[in-house]
Amino acid sequence: MQLEIWQLPARATPHITHPIRLAGLKGRNFALIEHRVLRRLKKADMVIAALKPQESEVHPIDENLALILGLIFRVLAPMRNRDKMLACVEGIEVMSREEAAYWLGMAMHRKKPRRVLAALRILLTEAG
Repeated sequence: MQLEIWQLPARATPHITHPIRLAGLKGRNFALIEHRVLRRLKKADMVIAALKPQESEVHPIDENLALILGLIFRVLAPMRNRDKMLACVEGIEVMSREEAAYWLGMAMHRKKPRRVLAALRILLTEAG
């Protein structure tokens, strides 16, 4: 399974004229946190149906949920160490909305977003 978070054009963001992919996660890294993601989606009254290969579904989600999932997906995508991945997810889940928005904004709008994400990974794994 693969999940992706997209930002859609809205009146609040007139500079966005077409959907922008914020983040996505699949494979082994997604399997590690799949239960957490599905639990969050269920709380938002969204059920992901069993799809056949190459099928997709589109669901609108709340901005706060998109913010947290987008940041989690971006942080976990290149990681391999399961313990550090779980530490990152747990750290992001307890972040305030403003802190998560800051980190996702930095990861999206900086010239070198990998450095921002690496700094966040270090902060989340070294603090635990």
